[in-house]
Amino acid sequence: MNRSILSADPKAASVGAVTPWVSAVVPIYNEVESLPPLIETIATVFQQNGISYEILCVDDGSTDGSTDLLRQLACQRPDLRAVLLRRNYGQTAAMAAGFNHARGQVIITLDGDLQNDPADIPLLLAKLDEGYDLVSGWRKDRQDAMVTRLIPSRIANWLIRRVTEVQIHDYGCSLKAYRSELVRDMNLYGELHRFLPALAFIEGARIAEIPVRHHARRYGYSKYGLGRTFRVMMDLATIFFMKKFLTRPMHVFGLFGMIAMLLGTGLGLYLTFLKLGLGQNIGDRPLLILAVVLFLTGVQLFSFGLLAELLMRTYHESQNRPIYRVREVVESENSLKSTPEV
Repeated sequence: MNRSILSADPKAASVGAVTPWVSAVVPIYNEVESLPPLIETIATVFQQNGISYEILCVDDGSTDGSTDLLRQLACQRPDLRAVLLRRNYGQTAAMAAGFNHARGQVIITLDGDLQNDPADIPLLLAKLDEGYDLVSGWRKDRQDAMVTRLIPSRIANWLIRRVTEVQIHDYGCSLKAYRSELVRDMNLYGELHRFLPALAFIEGARIAEIPVRHHARRYGYSKYGLGRTFRVMMDLATIFFMKKFLTRPMHVFGLFGMIAMLLGTGLGLYLTFLKLGLGQNIGDRPLLILAVVLFLTGVQLFSFGLLAELLMRTYHESQNRPIYRVREVVESENSLKSTPEV
């Protein structure tokens, strides 16, 4: 990293800096009461620590007046920009919009309900300055309902850790710090915002976690409940596949396809021996149906693998997207700067 995050020029911390060092991205959905104190607190934290900043609030189709209030505040405050989405797309889309519009070298994300404490932002930046690419908050003393929030969250976090092998205690904590080049390499779909550390790990990021404060909700109500469990499970399956087989889908589809075809062929040969060698009737045997189903399933899985391989090639080649990530290139000052003549 060329510049220390916490040693930024204090003069550059004036609001409305042309190129802010840190962008605070806050997805908003029906948080009209929380907006004024939240924005003021975030601004105060940055100004007290001498960090140039911008606050980027992404309104995700609010219906409680948050949109109008954000529009008003953005016209009054040079440190605030409001991105107003056409309708409610969900938190993943709101965060993606924030990432795409952020101008800072570092991006901080936090919820708009005042449960995350902006005073913890310098702690995240200090940890990021140690050489990490992503620092995640850990709501160690979480102030939420035990049955509907805490217990399902602990089970989900345990399961996600086992599947992704990224040892983060609290995947659901929105208070995180990212290097901007990291999020530019991540495309978010569905509801993958919960798995940003796992996606970052796939990109080769160095990840750390620190305990942060968590406050009880002051206004409104939680937008999440037990109904999100199924969506989390489906997204987790997606992350598992991306982590293991993103650049080699044939290894999973082709393997199961070959096994199914071999089993189907083996059963077919056995039934052929019974029919031709022993003269037995095989038309009413369930094994005949099983052999045909296994063989056809194997052909389909193998075909899926081939198609997936072609899709992956299109995905990488159409975007000129490499299958690797270079952290840095080290060379001496006397190294050749051009290709030597052969």
